[in-house]
Formats: sequence, structure tokens, C-alpha cells
Amino acid sequence: MEENLKRINKFLSEVGYCSRREADKLIEAGRVTINGKIPEMGTKISEKDVVHVDGKPIKDSKEGFVYLAFNKPVGIVCTTDTRVEKDNIIDFINYPKRIFPIGRLDKPSEGLILLTDDGDIVNKILRATNNNEKEYIVTVDKPISQTFIERMSNGVPVLDRISKKCVVEKLGTYEFRIILTQGLNRQIRRMCEYLNYEVQTLKRIRIMNIKLDMPIGTHRELTAEEFEDLNALLADSKKQEVAQAKTSSRRSNRKTK
Repeated sequence: MEENLKRINKFLSEVGYCSRREADKLIEAGRVTINGKIPEMGTKISEKDVVHVDGKPIKDSKEGFVYLAFNKPVGIVCTTDTRVEKDNIIDFINYPKRIFPIGRLDKPSEGLILLTDDGDIVNKILRATNNNEKEYIVTVDKPISQTFIERMSNGVPVLDRISKKCVVEKLGTYEFRIILTQGLNRQIRRMCEYLNYEVQTLKRIRIMNIKLDMPIGTHRELTAEEFEDLNALLADSKKQEVAQAKTSSRRSNRKTK
């Protein structure tokens, strides 16, 4: 019988140690060992192999996962590398169990970010291309025009692509609400910059079904209802991804005939 092998970065993600990207950084830095030896990037392991990070054994445990909602203050960096960043999210929360953020919220921004030690749900949320709404309240440096609202809603150039259409609503002279379904690097700030506006404050108030409802700098566990609804949204997203992939495949087949 063929052994069930998986890449070391996938293993570290699935057991809830860190994301795959963070795992790759640990491997590249030589902080990971397999059976006492430093592996190459992409090395696969079996259930018999023993994995250590910084000399500490990593066990595959699926019980007792943590799911937190955190109201991040401005100035806190969303990284698990506590050796590099002084004002990092891990040291700030100081949770007794190793956790890591799902996605990012840049240093000058504040608001909702989710943290967990469940690598599976991290991958599901970050892979989701549908129904993965993130809602923000933003203030800018000059009065908001109707043209600004329309252009932001319909998409503007960001990082060599046009941003997806999104919901944008004017709340005040300098304030607007925006709901995104994609997560390009510093997306809202780049969209505003393209239209000659500068972001003054940016707060994320919702991720999918999870709403910001705690004081700044504090965290709470997700409720059972929130977690159930979150999984339902992720399941629907997966079904839509599969349907889109099948449609795309059929179109490709037609073109080649």
C-alpha cells in the first residue's frame, strides 16, 4: 500500500501551526527539521516522520481548535514572526495557545481580524472566491463625489488588474462604506490613490458573517452560531467554485474543437 505523503508546509498548516506561506518561511530559515534533518522546500512526509520547529515537536491534533475575533488597533502588525516585528499581533493578544491570523489587516488600519490554530479553515477562507465579503468604513482627505462612488463601485486599476465590482456607499462628506469580495494588497488604499484620494482612517467591521462588536484591542471566541454559519458560507463558496471550474472547462473544450 502506498504511503499517504504530504508536503511539510501543508502538514504544518493542517495541524494548525501556521499558514503554508509562514511554513515556507520557517523551512527556508532552517527552523524546521524532519527526523532531525533540515528539509528542502517541498519535502513530503509520512505519518511516521517526526517534525520539529525551533526544536519543539509538532503533533497532529485536531481537537480543541481556537477561533477568535480580534479588534486590531492601528500600529499592530499581522505577523506570527515575533522575532522580527516588535508590535506583532501574537505578542499583543498573548494567547496561551499558538494561533495565527487569517489573512492580513495592514499596520495603519484597524478593526476585525480572525485568528485560529485550525489550518484547514484558514485555507478554506483564503481560497474562497465567492461570498467572502469584507466590509470597511473609510474616511478620506477630501469631500467624496458621486463620481468617486461610481468609479470605486465599478472597479479601478489595482496592481496590474481592474478591481472587482463592489458595494460602495457614501456615509458622510469624507466617509464611505465599502464591501469587497477580493483581497488585493492594500486594495482600498490603492483604489483611493488611483482616484487622487488619500485614506485617513480605515476600519474593517465585518468578515463574511462575523461582525466587529468588541472594544478595540480586545478579542473574543466565535459563537457556535457564528461558526456554523461561517462553515455554511464556505461550503456554498466551494460549490460555486466547482461549478465555475466546470463551466470554464466546457468553454475551453469548445474552443479547442
